[in-house]
Amino acid sequence: AESSNQESSDFSPRSTLCSKVSFALGMVAHAAAAILAAVVLYTAWPGSSLFSWHPTLMVIAYGLLMTEAILMFSPESSLMVNAMRKTKVRFHWILQAGAVVCAVGGLTAIYLNKERFGKEHFTSWHGILGLTTVIYSIVQSTGGINLLYPKLMKSWMSLAQLKMYHATFGLLGYALGCGSLALGINSNWFSREVEGMLWVVCLCCPAILALVIMNQVTTAYLGRRIKI
Repeated sequence: AESSNQESSDFSPRSTLCSKVSFALGMVAHAAAAILAAVVLYTAWPGSSLFSWHPTLMVIAYGLLMTEAILMFSPESSLMVNAMRKTKVRFHWILQAGAVVCAVGGLTAIYLNKERFGKEHFTSWHGILGLTTVIYSIVQSTGGINLLYPKLMKSWMSLAQLKMYHATFGLLGYALGCGSLALGINSNWFSREVEGMLWVVCLCCPAILALVIMNQVTTAYLGRRIKI
């Protein structure tokens, strides 16, 4: 009787509606990531200058790779929704590793470009937050290795705690990334190159991504107990 009640609750109108809303939000996030990346890549035209690699690699890192790495675990809108969890985990850390590499590359590109023209480094909010975000991403990704080898940490914390901390601090890192993207969209370069409604759409994209990912993570780790 208890199991039948559980099944009926799983397929209740409320849970079905929540699943549909989560699916819709996930699809909106996929679209927002693709739109933002497409506009930035078209505007920067990677390879046209040393500077062009900065926005290109940063939007790939935080707008595409990191977004898809987290959405990988969405039960409704993952691009690999039917894949085994082990497969999702593997693609998650591959995408995250790629995001960190691109982020470091984007930071290196803007650093060298400023050196080339004799400009000061990290004088704007965008520069300061961007540097903080890249450093945080490197540290967070390094900490994520513990989840690949949880036995190394079992003396200090359980696997459930590891997952909780990784998700919580990962969400903070992603929020920093979205904040950096938003400040980049407000930069003189992007505001000069992209105007009107398209600029507004691009500015909304990081906010949409942050809200969708925040909803996914908080629902998974705060809305119910972690299942191991």
